[in-house]
Amino acid sequence: MKIKRLSLRIRIFLAMILLILFSTILIASVTIYQYKEQTDEYNKGRLERKEASVNAAINYWLNSGNTFPLETKNLPYIFKDKIYEISNIEKSEINIYDLEGNLVKSSHSGFVKSDAPVLLSSSILDAISDNVQHIYVTIKVINNNSYQSSYSYITDNKFKPFGILNIRYIQDNTEQDKDLKEFLYRLGFVYIFMFIFAILLAYFLSSYITRSLKAITEKISQTRLSKRNEKIILGDSSIEIGTLVNAYNEMIDELEESAVKLAKGEREQAWREMAKQVAHEIKNPLTPMRLTVQSFQRKFDPNDPNIQDKIHEFSNMLIQQIDTLSTIASAFSNFANMPAQNREEIDVVEVVKNALDIFTEDYIYFFSKKKSFIAKLDKTQVIRIVTNLVKNATQSLDGIENKKLEVTVDEDEENVCITIADNGKGISKEDGEHVFEPRFTTKNSGMGLGLAMVKNIVEAYKGTVTFTSQTNIGTVFKVKLPKN
Repeated sequence: MKIKRLSLRIRIFLAMILLILFSTILIASVTIYQYKEQTDEYNKGRLERKEASVNAAINYWLNSGNTFPLETKNLPYIFKDKIYEISNIEKSEINIYDLEGNLVKSSHSGFVKSDAPVLLSSSILDAISDNVQHIYVTIKVINNNSYQSSYSYITDNKFKPFGILNIRYIQDNTEQDKDLKEFLYRLGFVYIFMFIFAILLAYFLSSYITRSLKAITEKISQTRLSKRNEKIILGDSSIEIGTLVNAYNEMIDELEESAVKLAKGEREQAWREMAKQVAHEIKNPLTPMRLTVQSFQRKFDPNDPNIQDKIHEFSNMLIQQIDTLSTIASAFSNFANMPAQNREEIDVVEVVKNALDIFTEDYIYFFSKKKSFIAKLDKTQVIRIVTNLVKNATQSLDGIENKKLEVTVDEDEENVCITIADNGKGISKEDGEHVFEPRFTTKNSGMGLGLAMVKNIVEAYKGTVTFTSQTNIGTVFKVKLPKN
């Protein structure tokens, strides 16, 4: 369901609910983030304090109780027993490394092997040697306990390093996690209550806001140009709604004044459109009649032995076009039925050939997959379809070299198919969206009713007319007419 199709009431309702949900998620996220930051700061500070305490104990031992020279090779002897004592006091694991990073002494004891590295990585050694006081490393062990480690130099009385001290302790965030869960639990109860309250508030608030709009919508939906419309009267409404109501009432007054003018204008426009279409329909047969007469005039030879046959053919062509004019004139009194369908069984191949006889262009070719296709159609209307499409195609060939126009008749199981293909200028994508609209034309002459008329005739048969076109390559129109 698209959000634009939802009513204003539903959108207001959903907006308020989503606002509460968003604020709940945002506050919970900020709370968890702040908790993690505080926990990290707490653990970092705790490790620093432990490190300071352990360093103080080691320095005290080195300066007062130790009897071995402060050298790297003596590290196992210096911290032989003292490392366990300091580890027990500080409740932390302590590891002693030489300057090469090799583990020489550890306070770890027990059956479970320590996961402390036996050899320190080069990154830790480099960090310490670059005058960094210490480096922190957090690791996860199998039992989900998080360890923090601190690495620093052990120095002699002249501050010369002769060992590396590693302090490791388990982070115990049990209390912090418990406090966080308790806080989120209480916060959840508060927001459940707020969510229920927000649903009720959003429901009543959206109902109140849209009540006046609903009344206005009902009135507007009942507004008709052909009847007297009632004005909207609302007792208590906001300033915005009142402005909308006043605008509607003023529109009703103007609508009543313009209704008469509009009705008169529509009648005049209808007659103008009908006159244009009738003029176009009359022009269609007149043009081939003129071309036929001119062609006969040029080719007339009294001594031609076949002159009688040509005169007979010429007469039949004129009579056929005159019949078309008669049909249009008869239908002029009834615009809705112009021209009326007179279905009869016809040979579509023969009718299309007759329609093409009025064109004298030598680049027009006719093809048929069979010698005849029988269909129950109006002969005059089929001629008009072919004439309009071929005429439109020939006009698109102006200025084209090697002109070619092919008319093909074929059939499928239920339809007769007439295809008109040319290698003309083609139809652009923008123009293609309007070619079947009345009065749309890209030519300097003509009223743009030909293709619209073809579409109306074809759709009256419940057929289809489609086209494909490529600019500067050509256009193909395909007409499908049901056989019965």
